[in-house]
Amino acid sequence: MAADAGSSFVHDFAAQRAAAPDLRARRDRIDLWLLRYDRVGDEALLARLRETLDAGERAQEPRYYFADDRKRYLLTRALVRATLSRYAPLAPAQWRFGANAYGRPHIDPAQQAQFAPGLCFNISHTHGLIALAVTQDREIGVDVEHVSHRAVSLGIAHRFFAADEVAALAQVAADRQQDRFFEYWTFKEAYIKARGMGLSLPLERFSFHYPCERSVRLSAQPDLDADAARWSLWQYRPQPEYLLALCAHREAGTQVCVRELSARLKEQALTLAPTRRSDEG
Repeated sequence: MAADAGSSFVHDFAAQRAAAPDLRARRDRIDLWLLRYDRVGDEALLARLRETLDAGERAQEPRYYFADDRKRYLLTRALVRATLSRYAPLAPAQWRFGANAYGRPHIDPAQQAQFAPGLCFNISHTHGLIALAVTQDREIGVDVEHVSHRAVSLGIAHRFFAADEVAALAQVAADRQQDRFFEYWTFKEAYIKARGMGLSLPLERFSFHYPCERSVRLSAQPDLDADAARWSLWQYRPQPEYLLALCAHREAGTQVCVRELSARLKEQALTLAPTRRSDEG
């Protein structure tokens, strides 16, 4: 997008009243918003973003011990609020949120019915990066991980992965196991978030398979009521150190549109091809 469009995004963050939405969520499109929060250092801008948070969110921010975690929390909450205001006639500070029985956040039902019918979102963050997925009338999950921020091992895989995933991981060259671990992990997290059931879905009871270099297939134990054919999957590498996975209810012809925000929260479209996707994703 042009720089002036990005500049308006900054103003929308601190708006105290609703502006006309400039984006329309669609069932056949997923908008994926990316922000390298570690690059946002303008204290005046951070203060303006803080004004969009509700009292509970503002009280939560200083409870994080590390400055990086405080910034990540602030920008995650502000990004959700400002971005949803691009799709619905509410100012960022006006949004109210709840969570389901498994902890997945959602828009307050009364606000959803009045201002944002069918609008769906999911959020993920890791060291340095926040990802927000927005779509319409379909369940969605997103997970992003920094692949080198912490070391992983086959022992961790034995605890959380299905037996066939562990066996496949053990066959990967040692210098590729870290990446392959996070390929599995991000798909698993995105899937359980899309289903809205969190870790009540045992991670070892469903698995992901790679029939060829750029494809992925989901399989699950019958008792999980998974119906793997209902889900579409995508995986991306937004930067060399990050892996990101999306899972959404299958919809023919879905487009994934990636939008990146700069340190000044200016917006630009990002051309990003999936490194893996399901056959009909």
